[in-house]
Parts: sequence; structure tokens; C-alpha cells
Amino acid sequence: MAKKVLVVDDEKLIVKGIRFSLEQDGMEVDCAYDGEEGLQMAKDNDYDMILLDLMLPKMDGLSVCQQIREFSNVPVVMLTAKGDDMDKIMGLEYGADDYITKPFNILEVKARIKAIMRRTGKTAAAETKSKIVEVGDLVLDCEGRRVSIAGREINLTAKEFDVLELLVFSPNKVYSRENLLDIVWGYEYPGDVRTVDVHIRRLREKIEENPSEPKYVHTKWGVGYYFQHS
Repeated sequence: MAKKVLVVDDEKLIVKGIRFSLEQDGMEVDCAYDGEEGLQMAKDNDYDMILLDLMLPKMDGLSVCQQIREFSNVPVVMLTAKGDDMDKIMGLEYGADDYITKPFNILEVKARIKAIMRRTGKTAAAETKSKIVEVGDLVLDCEGRRVSIAGREINLTAKEFDVLELLVFSPNKVYSRENLLDIVWGYEYPGDVRTVDVHIRRLREKIEENPSEPKYVHTKWGVGYYFQHS
């Protein structure tokens, strides 16, 4: 099955370049040129990935990303023209999985897309593990990549799920932020360890009754994070 990618950017030359390059790799590519159109296409179609520009007419990329997260866990990569760290962190806060700063090399974009698709397509590898893990009220379905707490399904992004799955399968093992960045985001990832903190914080907000006193994902001060049901 060909992978389907949606590219949302108002710079037509950039869209054309990305589209041509991804189609060369056998992917199907849809294009949208403003935020409203991009959001509608994300609702109407099933995509394997969405590349989403930060600065868009009609609705900005962060708002689009936030709304997509209300109905889908599709991997979202923000395209940001600014080198400003705050924008990148904000993109992750709104549910993006990754970001790429413009101007970018199309080979870098393709490498990043393939790395994310490999990670989100890890369900086959997960089958060798126990398919469903139950810890306290938390149920982790590795094959379906779903999480529920006390019977209520929790909507996690691809990255949030990857972090939780890694921690759950090695209870009490402390992972440094650098470790997590390498394992979950990949060695080539240009971001910094704050990315990990943002994801851990979002994860806690979703799975913990009281995020400041976590029952599942704990901090070992000065070292990193670990999973333990308390």
C-alpha cells in the first residue's frame, strides 16, 4: 500500500518540490494551500503523515494541528520558517510529532518522514511483545496503539505512545532525557532535551489523575524518567 501524505503550505513552490520528491518514492501526495482546506482534507481522508506549515492563511498551523488532534493521531510534522525555539516547542505542545526548520533540504525531509513512518509502523514488532499490558488502571494495547485508564480511552500522539510504551516495557529503569531523545526521536534528530520534557508533561496531563504527583511516569531528579505503578 502506498503511503499517503498531506502537505499543507501556502508556498506553492515548496509544495511542488515536496510533492515531486515524495511521489518519486512511490508515495501518494495531496496538497492544501491554507489551514481551513488542510483541516478539511485531514478530516475527509486517512493519511499516514501530515506536513503542516506554521504560518498559513485562514487558520495557522498550530490551530490546525490542535484540531486534527481532536479526531486523529496521524503523525504531524510542523514546517517552521523561524529558527525560534519557542515556535518549535509550541508546535510540540499542540500535538505535533516533529518539526523541520525552513529552508530545508528535501533529503532531510524524506529521511525524517521515513524515520517517523518506521516508528509509527512498529506495530508488527510490538506483536512479539505482549499485545496488551495492564498496570493498575492503565491498559496499553501495543498492536492497536491505544491506551486507556479505568476503561476510558486516552488520545495519545504517536510520540507520546512511543515514550509510554518504552517506559512501560522497562519498569523502574531510569531513562535520561538524552536516552529518550535518541531512542524515540532517533540519533539524527536535531531537537533538544526540552522536547522530551514537553512530551512527558503532556503524557502526564493525559494519564495521571494529578500530574504533579504522578502514579505512573516518575522523575528521578537530575537523572531522567521511569515507569512505576505506585
